[in-house]
Amino acid sequence: MIKRPTVFSLFRDQSVFMTAVMGIMTFLAVMAMGISIAIGTGVARWNRQWNVFATIQVTDKAKTPAVEKILRDNNDKIENVRIVSADEMSDLMRPWMNGGNNVLEKYLPDMFEVKFKTKSDMNEVGKSIRSNARFITHNDALRPSVSAGWKMVTILAIVLIMIIGTIGMCVSFIARNTALLHKRELEILNQIGASDSFISRQMQIIVTKICVVACGGGFLVALPIIGIILSVAHSARVGLMAMLGISGCGWVALCLMPVAIIIFAIFVTKRTTLKILSNDK
Repeated sequence: MIKRPTVFSLFRDQSVFMTAVMGIMTFLAVMAMGISIAIGTGVARWNRQWNVFATIQVTDKAKTPAVEKILRDNNDKIENVRIVSADEMSDLMRPWMNGGNNVLEKYLPDMFEVKFKTKSDMNEVGKSIRSNARFITHNDALRPSVSAGWKMVTILAIVLIMIIGTIGMCVSFIARNTALLHKRELEILNQIGASDSFISRQMQIIVTKICVVACGGGFLVALPIIGIILSVAHSARVGLMAMLGISGCGWVALCLMPVAIIIFAIFVTKRTTLKILSNDK
């Protein structure tokens, strides 16, 4: 079976430009999506980790026995209680306060770190403690960090949308420019009875070949960089950075990103070519 040759070739005119543009856009899209997934996963893990933790600060030491009694009475709802020592609090406060431990102890509250079995247990016990001490859930204390994480995810999602839009505009421009460069060939094809779908299919074949090379290259360059970013983040060992990661579904989504870009480029090429052909009639 003889294959029908491509009617005209983009490789002579703009293949280098389009390959470079698609490669760079794919690289940026994969990077934006990968970092967005990593930060989102980190924030979710961070939330789950501290979801049942709370800190109790007893500023009036006369109320400490009452707080301890509440904790004992609700022992079935508590997984672990840790008393934060004066030395630990002094170490934290020393850079901001002058004087030795003896001076600081006059102002430091009695502090407990409690891990509850469930979130509902934490809320229930917290209601009893709040009349005697400050009850601060770790989620409330870390809300600014979590909020900043979700804002970063939102920004990266907006950047990703802008990149996809840029890809669409570039493909549309190249398809339109190529059709104008080959306007004479298109007129001859129309005169001999070639259908619009046949002509657009030739354009799609050209764009598909270029996109496969460009998207594959951009993806392969982005992948190790994402791996390095995650490795550097995990070396922090503590904090939100150490929680960054990409799950199996996240890696699948990243692998599908170049495929989605190729399909999108093919769709834009067909739509643009058919629109040009219809305007010329």
